[in-house]
Amino acid sequence: MTDIALIRKENGLLDIEMGDYDLTSDAGLRTAVLLSLFVERTALGGDELPDGSTDKRGFWADPEMGSRRWLLSREKLTQDTDNSLREYDREALQWLIDDGIATSIEVTTTLAPPARIDELIIITRADGSRYEETFNITLEGA
Repeated sequence: MTDIALIRKENGLLDIEMGDYDLTSDAGLRTAVLLSLFVERTALGGDELPDGSTDKRGFWADPEMGSRRWLLSREKLTQDTDNSLREYDREALQWLIDDGIATSIEVTTTLAPPARIDELIIITRADGSRYEETFNITLEGA
């Protein structure tokens, strides 16, 4: 599986990685993980929208692609928020297991007051190798 490599910029946005005047490719899972976690999946019927609007967001090409972690953007740093982040990220990465790319996904989080959650994601691939990535999520509602 080879994708165009993506990078996550300091402002949290994703960008295409360039190298030597050409696109960089990613034969690993990094691009797939970044898209799964940082593309905004459409909110479900029972989800409370963070800005009080009726905009359920979502990726126009596939409303079920991505993560609902955007729903947490205005939440306070609580155990419930932490639990929701883990749930949303497992949900977003489940396709890797469903498609036979991975055999397991571990999402570990640590609350880092006043407004950050540190996250470690470990994916065990079907061939037994492991992919690990850490993320720091800053909440606006602190």
